[in-house]
This record gives sequence, C-alpha cells and structure tokens, in this order.
Amino acid sequence: MTPSEPVVEPATAADLDSIVTHWVELAHGQREYGSYILPEQNREAMREIFGAHSFDGRLLVARVDGTVAGFASFSVEQGSLSLSSTRGFLSNLYVLPAYRRQGIGTALLRAVEDALVERGADDLILETMAENEPARRFYRRAGYEPFRVAMERSLSDRKENDTHSKGEE
Repeated sequence: MTPSEPVVEPATAADLDSIVTHWVELAHGQREYGSYILPEQNREAMREIFGAHSFDGRLLVARVDGTVAGFASFSVEQGSLSLSSTRGFLSNLYVLPAYRRQGIGTALLRAVEDALVERGADDLILETMAENEPARRFYRRAGYEPFRVAMERSLSDRKENDTHSKGEE
C-alpha cells in the first residue's frame, strides 16, 4: 500500500506533545553529529518555544493519513542591525524515520519557504551539523549552499606551545 501524499499545515495545540517528543528524538540523533543540546533537559523549554511558534503559524506539521510524520519551525530574523535582506530562519525540520524518503522533508521545506515569502523574507538561512552529511545532501539538492562557516575548538586541550597563544599567525 502506497502512503498518501503529505498534508502540510500549521500545527495545532493538540500537536504540541507529539512535536515535542519528536524534537527530543531529533535532538538525540543530533548528538551523534556533535550537538551539545541536551534533549530531555530542554523538553519543557521546547514546549514553550513551539507553543509560541504554533500561536502565529511558525510551526508546521506534515501529516500522512492524519498522523504527524514530520514538523518544521521557522521565523523571520529580528536582529538589532539593519540588513540589506529580510532573512527567514529554519530552526527545525524533522521527518520521522518511518516516513523518510517519501518527499515529506521536501514538502515541509517548500511550505516553510512559501510561508516566509508571505512574511516578506528574501532569503532563508538554516543550520545543520557539519558532520550530518545526509542533512547537508538534502539541503544541497534543494538548492541551498554554504553561507557561513562556524569553527570550534575545545579550550580544555590547549597546549603550551600552541602558536595562537603566542600571538603567531
């Protein structure tokens, strides 16, 4: 039996428990790629964040035969600096493993793009863990390219003869 086409729509208050549980699954999975986010410790904070996002339509769900198969949350950047572009930000996109490779992620991403255009965004920025090659491949196939590079270094493993600490470049 072929699954139905996904229906992407704004999340409701009744969806919050399911979405938060799926976010915890997402956060657990991201730990293997180096994420520092502690899933269970952030469960209630994410419930509040997603509640606010659902209030004004910034939390979408993809349903297949009435079941939540994935979700996405987004916003329009509200920084303190004036920019030459109004930027949208995709903060989460998750498809449950049983529903992957069925076009649900693509449907969610397109719905986020459409919603951001309606809100006046010119560009969409998203982040993914550098080691999460499947996610990076998905976004590249959708036309996304690297924009900014974050670099990290543990401060607990600095060596005495490290050139940075001596001011050499």
